[in-house]
Amino acid sequence: MTDKPVVELSFEEAMTALEQVVTALERGEVPLEASIQLYERGAALKAHCAAQLAKAEERVETIRAKEGQAIGTTPTEGM
Repeated sequence: MTDKPVVELSFEEAMTALEQVVTALERGEVPLEASIQLYERGAALKAHCAAQLAKAEERVETIRAKEGQAIGTTPTEGM
């Protein structure tokens, strides 16, 4: 896992880090305090990914509007 601040991670890096957090928590081999810290980081990673997806959706809507296509997206499932 990376200790890089969440806001500096690309979407792909954040998703990989989030998967690592989930895996570590699911194994249940992490002490309680470390589990809480992992959970907090996981929540921050999830929020970061959701924000980046929202920005990407806005960009796609802008491109489609410029091309005269109908705009509107379906929210990303699970975010």
